[in-house]
Amino acid sequence: MAVWTIVVAAGSGLRFGERKQYGRLGGWRVVDWALRSARAASDGVVLVVPQDRLLDAEPRADAVVAGGATRSASVRAGLAAVPGEADIILVHDAARPVPVPAVWGRVLATVRAGADAAVPCVPVADTLRVVGGGSARREQFLAVQTPQGFRAEALRAAHQGSPESTDDASLVEAAGGRVVVVDGDPANIKITTPTDLLVAEVLCRR
Repeated sequence: MAVWTIVVAAGSGLRFGERKQYGRLGGWRVVDWALRSARAASDGVVLVVPQDRLLDAEPRADAVVAGGATRSASVRAGLAAVPGEADIILVHDAARPVPVPAVWGRVLATVRAGADAAVPCVPVADTLRVVGGGSARREQFLAVQTPQGFRAEALRAAHQGSPESTDDASLVEAAGGRVVVVDGDPANIKITTPTDLLVAEVLCRR
């Protein structure tokens, strides 16, 4: 089954203070780490970047396209560049640079076994407080990670009509697809603040 990965790297980095996907991590850019993981698991890689980075050379990607105003729009831009013969499409955030090959393997195996979507998740460690008062049982929640894996037809169908979501698996589920949760990895952190870069630096040396 032909596997392609869309690496989404089109964010503006407002919370980080700059485009975190181009921050330095162990001598590479953050996005380079994500691309390396994608390349190891895929037959082809599409990188989605900000419009002003479209002409930059990206030798780890087979195609580079400009993202949209939202994450979903950026994923659709990447989808348009994935060949029609792809059977499985993975979607990965460039801001998750730490190599976690076991997670990629579990996601792929689950889609190959027949799921429309496979989503890596980890338990929530902190107690959750509801805005306005009260707390929620953390056992009821899971933190969602990427890469998320999809049957290509299911992902393309879920994006018909240009729906919006911060999570592609939610779109597939809303379209009636079968979403299976697989074990994520606590090391598969998302770079959100400068402190996260320090943690990722240690994890990438493992």
